[in-house]
Amino acid sequence: MTTPMIIALAITILMIILIMRDKLPFGVPPLIACLLLVVTGVVDIKVAFGGFANSTIMMLAAFMAIIAALQKTSFIITFKTAIFNMAKKGGFKAYTLLIVVVMLGTSLFGMGSTAYYVLVIGLLSALPESKALSPSKVLMPAGFAANHPIAPFNTALQYGVTIAVLEAAGAATNVNLVNFAIVQLIVSLGFLVWCLAAYKILPEHPIATATNGNNPAENNENRLSKKQESITYFSFALAVVGMIAQSYVGDAGYALTGLAVLPIFLAGVLDFTEIRNAISAPIILMSAGVIGVADALGSTGLTEMVGKSVADMLGSDINPFLLIFTFCILTSLLATLTGSTIGTVFVFAPLAIATCLQLGFNPTAAATAIVISGWCGHFLPVDGMPALIMGTGKYTMIEFWKFTIPQYFIRLLALTAGALILFPV
Repeated sequence: MTTPMIIALAITILMIILIMRDKLPFGVPPLIACLLLVVTGVVDIKVAFGGFANSTIMMLAAFMAIIAALQKTSFIITFKTAIFNMAKKGGFKAYTLLIVVVMLGTSLFGMGSTAYYVLVIGLLSALPESKALSPSKVLMPAGFAANHPIAPFNTALQYGVTIAVLEAAGAATNVNLVNFAIVQLIVSLGFLVWCLAAYKILPEHPIATATNGNNPAENNENRLSKKQESITYFSFALAVVGMIAQSYVGDAGYALTGLAVLPIFLAGVLDFTEIRNAISAPIILMSAGVIGVADALGSTGLTEMVGKSVADMLGSDINPFLLIFTFCILTSLLATLTGSTIGTVFVFAPLAIATCLQLGFNPTAAATAIVISGWCGHFLPVDGMPALIMGTGKYTMIEFWKFTIPQYFIRLLALTAGALILFPV
């Protein structure tokens, strides 16, 4: 290993440790890592902070503003009312419908939306105690359903990150958006099948925060006029069109996503301060920062060296399924332990892509699976969503693991299979 390789690796490890300790604000560790890469001379400032000019990051930032606008629409009130009314009916049918409705909501907000899963878990914890359907029985599967879109047309974050890691690893290629969405659908269907099978093993016990039956949605008012809502939905559709068009028109498609924010601003759905806060959200800082770290690892030759080493270790006859599945486990495990999905993906995905290139495989399936796997951990209550679910639902660790460990492997198996089917190597 050369000196730049050692320095870049040490800085990357430091970044991961800082993320794991959770002492600094979200998004700060990658910025520190970028500054250290420049100070130590590993890369120049343009490379270290190149993520902030990355077209994918620009698109994601604009989409964050659109998501913030969607949260003001009547969809939220309708969603709250639907959940509350279905829970009152009780039984397996209500249980299934609750999960599907949450998954439909995830389709709109996208995987990994903190605001959405906090909303869902909060609503579920407020369900009245009932012998027909105890809140503890539905909170865990429906809570995790906030990470599984049943109609994955909003794949902005994961799709953008997939493109970014392929570019960072020097393997830029055209990733079909429809096929990418179908891979997410396969994972969601695998999750849904497990939820249905797990119905009888889920615990039934009181939840202290459960209410006496007052509908929490009744106290919320729609903050937007019909015209403003229509404009918000139009902007969302325009942003999705821009993402799809990117495959054909290049960066202009991403720019279209940025322009989609303009109608929201002009209609008064969001003011400038709200838009500014959305586009500079911590997840954007995290994503942009880790791109610079990934680029640095690649420019020193470390990524390629690791890829060659792994390829030599695995041999030339390694099964692509086993290779991708192994990297998915590593990525999801570290993402769960660190709480940094984006950061972990940008560490492991380039390594897996380099390994695939060394073995002569098309790296698209690996990139797709590894990026999505970053959101498929959750078997340990050390990250936001699983910790909130376990704490709110008053689950013991055994009760939690009975559901989450099978869920973990079922999702990764479905993910690996789906990626290889839609993106053959």
